[in-house]
Amino acid sequence: MLLAYRLPREPSTPRIGLWRNLRRLGAAQVLDGLAALPFDARNREQLEWLAEGVVEAGGDATIWIGELASVSEERDLVARMSEAVADDYRVVIADVAAARAEQLGRRRRTLARLRRELRRVKARDYFPSPERERAQRAVDELATVVDEAIA
Repeated sequence: MLLAYRLPREPSTPRIGLWRNLRRLGAAQVLDGLAALPFDARNREQLEWLAEGVVEAGGDATIWIGELASVSEERDLVARMSEAVADDYRVVIADVAAARAEQLGRRRRTLARLRRELRRVKARDYFPSPERERAQRAVDELATVVDEAIA
């Protein structure tokens, strides 16, 4: 699915809000004003909601359902989307490693934050990678360390 959009430069708040929402969904920015997501009912609903917001902010938006012309283009787009999510998993893994050195109370709060972040990253992970399993394992291991320290 593609969202083609154009927003006025000023005010910048709608443009920034749209960018953040597209990022939260895991959309690939194909070109300036063109974002892509895998086709499913949830993404369609989300893009329709974002398109409404663009129009309300004085812009133009169109949702397209399409297919890439070649397998290599599709692979490239999937690779870009996967790498962005893999980077987010790597941040979670690094944060787990840092949390091991924290005091117990802070480590518990960090664990709760990392569990939330892991759920957010998984929600935009359309093409699961090995980093997904590593991040889940790291968070689970941190939870075990926290539980053992409490017991």
